[in-house]
Amino acid sequence: MWALLVLAAVALASAHPSGEHFEGEKVFRVTVEDENHISLLQELASTKEIDFWKPDSVTQIKPYSTVDFRVQANDISTVEDFLEQNELQHEVLISNLRSMLEAQFDSQVRASGHSYLKYNNWETIEAWTQQVASENPNLISRSTIGTTFEGRTMYLLKVGKPGENKPAIFMDCGFHAREWISPAFCQWFVREAVRTYGSETHMTEFLEKLDFYVLPVFNIDGYVYSWTKNRMWRKTRSTHEKTNCVGTDPNRNFNAGWCEIGASKSPCAETYCGPAAESEKETKALVNFILSNLSSIKAYLTIHSYSQMLLYPYSYDYKLTENNAELNALAKATVKELATLYGTKYTYGPGATTIYPAAGGSDDWAYDQGIKYSFTFELRDKGRYGFTLPESQIRPTCEETMLAIKHIASYVLEHLY
Repeated sequence: MWALLVLAAVALASAHPSGEHFEGEKVFRVTVEDENHISLLQELASTKEIDFWKPDSVTQIKPYSTVDFRVQANDISTVEDFLEQNELQHEVLISNLRSMLEAQFDSQVRASGHSYLKYNNWETIEAWTQQVASENPNLISRSTIGTTFEGRTMYLLKVGKPGENKPAIFMDCGFHAREWISPAFCQWFVREAVRTYGSETHMTEFLEKLDFYVLPVFNIDGYVYSWTKNRMWRKTRSTHEKTNCVGTDPNRNFNAGWCEIGASKSPCAETYCGPAAESEKETKALVNFILSNLSSIKAYLTIHSYSQMLLYPYSYDYKLTENNAELNALAKATVKELATLYGTKYTYGPGATTIYPAAGGSDDWAYDQGIKYSFTFELRDKGRYGFTLPESQIRPTCEETMLAIKHIASYVLEHLY
């Protein structure tokens, strides 16, 4: 046990050499009942540096909801006083963020190198993309779709038996840097495809009739930064003129109602939409790849965390899609399938009403390009761990999510258009 603790401390130390140690920081959950509560939280956010976990920003708070946010150690007593004086019902989800981050590294697997049961840094994932492709040449090919702002290569894995004009499903992970469970799932998906091909009927059929494009980490620069400098980093790492604030929220950067609602024009905000739609090199790379393969891509799946939701368009507007009834029925059946393994409950529905309005998202953009099965997954949990989901939850999270992905894949195969 002692060795494990030492390793966890070493892992954490290597993840935060910059002084972002999170000691004594807390994560609060506040129950919001009315507009008055919303304006109180807006007032609080205007005077203190509050890191919103759910929703992504103070502008997205709705009545009859709960709000999770992180508070720095030196602001805690002020924030607690504020919540109590204004009779805002609240609880502490995480009482010391540093302890929770150390506890993330709780898997029994601590070998160096790649493991599907632990969080892997970018160097390890990058090496894995090459290894998994070279070891499975009959099922996996690796290509490059672009480079990031800081010059890292964006690798894409194409998973499936080679064949002519096969329909495809595109899946990406790691849009927001701190959502570590997301890239863990993309790696798990690839492993399961390879491991069960030939022995499991559904997967064998999928890989023979479909291609899966898997982008293991979309926001690589941000992901690296979350390992090396600031575990709670969310955005890309691009720099912009006339501001010292770094990064754009890549999921507000797509040309789908860009920056109209639920996104910020302030470069310092966590939901900054960028100086223009597709301003980020990463966004552009994804857009270019999907547009050049549009005739074959039948479904778009983007994996985020947390809150256990399955969302479909639209998020940039309250309007419903043409095939809303179909998407709703598919989402309902998918979350039912996901729950069969561990009883994990997901909510589902159009993004704007189910979670909050947010413009410039990749799922809305993909849908507007004609990809009619477009979904955003928000993986575990509901907030007890939030972005600090322990490694011991990687396996159950990925296993249940596989059921969901396979259900969608099966549906897409039966409803090719």
